[in-house]
Amino acid sequence: MTSLFDTGHWPPCPQNFNLTAHVLAAADRVPDKIALAVVKPTGAQRWSYERLRSAILGTATGLRQSGLQHGDRLLLRVGNSVEFPVAYLAAIAVGIVPIPTSSQLTEPEVQVLIDMTDPTAVLHDGQTACPATVRVIRTDQMAEWYALPPASYDYGDPNRLAYIIFTSGTSGKPRAVCHAHRAIWARGMMMEGWYGLTESDRLMHAGAFNWTYTLGTGLLDPWTKGATALIPAQGVEHAQIPLLLKRHEVTIFAAAPGVYRNILKSNSLDLPKLRHGLSAGEKLPASIRDTWQASTGTRVYEAFGMSECSTFISAPPGSPDLPPESLGWPQLGRRVAILGETGPAPVNAPGIIAVHRDDPGLMLGYLNQPEETAARYQGDWFLTGDIGEVTENHDILYHGRADDMMNAGGYRVSPLEVEAALLAHPDIQEVGVTDIEIKTDTRIIAAYYVADHDLDADSLNTFAAERLARYKQPRLYQRIASLPRNANNKLLRRVLPDQSTL
Repeated sequence: MTSLFDTGHWPPCPQNFNLTAHVLAAADRVPDKIALAVVKPTGAQRWSYERLRSAILGTATGLRQSGLQHGDRLLLRVGNSVEFPVAYLAAIAVGIVPIPTSSQLTEPEVQVLIDMTDPTAVLHDGQTACPATVRVIRTDQMAEWYALPPASYDYGDPNRLAYIIFTSGTSGKPRAVCHAHRAIWARGMMMEGWYGLTESDRLMHAGAFNWTYTLGTGLLDPWTKGATALIPAQGVEHAQIPLLLKRHEVTIFAAAPGVYRNILKSNSLDLPKLRHGLSAGEKLPASIRDTWQASTGTRVYEAFGMSECSTFISAPPGSPDLPPESLGWPQLGRRVAILGETGPAPVNAPGIIAVHRDDPGLMLGYLNQPEETAARYQGDWFLTGDIGEVTENHDILYHGRADDMMNAGGYRVSPLEVEAALLAHPDIQEVGVTDIEIKTDTRIIAAYYVADHDLDADSLNTFAAERLARYKQPRLYQRIASLPRNANNKLLRRVLPDQSTL
């Protein structure tokens, strides 16, 4: 048996389609229901479905009146505010191509993205870093746009370009990923195969509006389903989230693993309405998963995906317990394979996780990079660059990025396995592991950890020896102030050796 999954066909996307119209269809059915609540301990800002739709379609009219035309590109330099998703959906509604960006980027970093995408204009909140090299449209006009007559949806081929996002890989070189309108249709597979999302749910995402994980899982998907989305207001600390989860009767909570870790430091996790949590962005450590379940009585379900195809492997609610390194199963409607050099690998053999080119959620390609796009394919399979392995139970184990895999004495070692073992140490708050060259053709595993004080190397060696095979154990430990991460909060293992000592 080979590592090939064909879970059946997802219903085809309608041929006359608009992403924004699909997301906002619930406004016809439940116009007065709360679509969005921006919450903080002192109160909440609430948007009904009808108010949200009016603001989006009014903004679409405003964008067109500002001179933007069908097919123009609009780079978004907007912080953690409602204006971000409103502008994003408004642009798509009328055929303008939005380009979301992280508010954490510096001016030089933003200029790189501008040079790559050549936007017609930048929508700027006046606060995020933004070079003065492109025409600027300010968000302070948007309040007036909300009252404008609603624009008409630009319907068309679901395969046409809808938006552009940037990769968040470990290479340090961003790529502009082009997605079609059909990408939102494909997310229906996630609602069944990961979220268990219903119209009655109240889903809170702990991330900022302008993070693509928040934008999809925290906003667009609940709105597509007719559920209520809740986002913590800017300035809300992780320690305050348990209060908000309880006060606003959240039923599904989504966050990155680091947020769960910080929340678990809270003294009280009384969450009677919570059904389960969702985790993505990086592998969820078993220690966090188990502690969350013991503290709340609810499970955390994680998913695997990427900027080029969102999430397509996951463990859905109600699924049996899986080993910590397992991702779950391909969602219904997906075609997924674990590829070796000549095709699908045998069961229990590692290979590259790949998704079929016909997946409706797969990108159109990298902007102006046809050769780079073609290089990501092996026949009909898009190569994710991540290492996986199918078990005899047909779930998929995750072994990390292909370019993160370490070589120690001829053995290939996943940094995730070593990091998970070290995170069990009571004094280690965070840890990143990579291999470093100490002399020609000789590499060792090094662990860079965050702790309140330096930890004794001998005791760390003893601790690791109790949990890891000899060839997996770090030979070097170094305390650092913080782990290096990119704008999307992903760990940059390859720059760990560059971190200065404390």
